[in-house]
Amino acid sequence: MSSLGSREKQLLLEVARRALTMAAELRESLEDLPQDTELGESTGAFVTLHYRGRLRGCIGQVGSGQLLLEVVAHCSKSAALEDPRFDPVRPDELGEIEIELSVLSPLEEIAPDRIEAGKHGLMVSRGRQRGVLLPQVAIEYRWAAGRFLEETCVKAGFERDAWREPDTKIHCFTADVFRESDFRPGQRPGPEGRA
Repeated sequence: MSSLGSREKQLLLEVARRALTMAAELRESLEDLPQDTELGESTGAFVTLHYRGRLRGCIGQVGSGQLLLEVVAHCSKSAALEDPRFDPVRPDELGEIEIELSVLSPLEEIAPDRIEAGKHGLMVSRGRQRGVLLPQVAIEYRWAAGRFLEETCVKAGFERDAWREPDTKIHCFTADVFRESDFRPGQRPGPEGRA
């Protein structure tokens, strides 16, 4: 799905870490981003924070048209400070937070019977309202494709079977998922099943 190499992934994780640190310590945005011509416009990315192995924040953008580095920096700050499910990240938590990035492929419309749980992420939308779930969520909860589609409808604030309505749109994407521990010497890459 992605053509991101090891160097690009590490650069994105470094930007995410710097943005997270600035957000937690200063409540400010990371402005001085590296100039990297290899990383162009983003089709979407999510930043997931894990604290001691548990979800601590997750925010993403889909199809913003911004540069990937900008999306990662913005979503890192937002995951730290603006995820409504959690209190803002405190500076004393930074050392035990692991960052996971999900870089998304372009969105494509998909028929419900073509959805592959664990491979596809989903976006269900109607008008301006939408819900997005990453592919690794289906793996984590061991959901089959039908249940994954229903839960994406719920995430959008719809009824479970809203995907059957003619004005409901279903889009899929894949994600290149990587985390900081994938690049630590002597560490084995973590599972993609956490989000």
